[in-house]
Amino acid sequence: MTSSFEFPTSPERVSDAERDKALQLLRDGAVQGRLSHDTFVRRMGLALGAHRPDELAALTADLPRRQGRLTRLVTGAVGAVSAFTVRVRGAWQAERLPQLLLPLPASAPHPLRIGRDPASGLRLTHESVSRAHAELRAQSGRWVLYDLGSTNGTSVNGRRVLGAAIVQVGDQVSFGSVSYRLSVQ
Repeated sequence: MTSSFEFPTSPERVSDAERDKALQLLRDGAVQGRLSHDTFVRRMGLALGAHRPDELAALTADLPRRQGRLTRLVTGAVGAVSAFTVRVRGAWQAERLPQLLLPLPASAPHPLRIGRDPASGLRLTHESVSRAHAELRAQSGRWVLYDLGSTNGTSVNGRRVLGAAIVQVGDQVSFGSVSYRLSVQ
């Protein structure tokens, strides 16, 4: 008499590699803006608790699959070239900016008021400049740029000034959409 052994078969279980791949797809989807934060968090929890591959597949069905290595290399190269051209264009434009000549901080007893107001020391008539836009003050041997609550903002080297910022020769300062490169007399 021959005996046969039968074992109940259970559904296929999720491997760690499959789970990691699904988690990476969810991360990529969140980074690309395809998933809201709440959806991302909910799906990550479900992926960590998934037991079968079809459960993972359902969580990532609406997301594009990861790119191949060659596609990632080409995309990265295009991104690097694009970033380089942006830096070159920025440097070229910065050198063409008009200069704002400042006296040495030690010889400037009064602040320089900047704005559309006719009483300003530096009057800018552009519509993006506020009436009382900004002020440059000499303090402790340095120039400090204060934004006076302007509507369109004041920036130094592309960063918005919130309150005050120390500036130096060579910095690019913008009042609304009017820009200058700082230099001394």
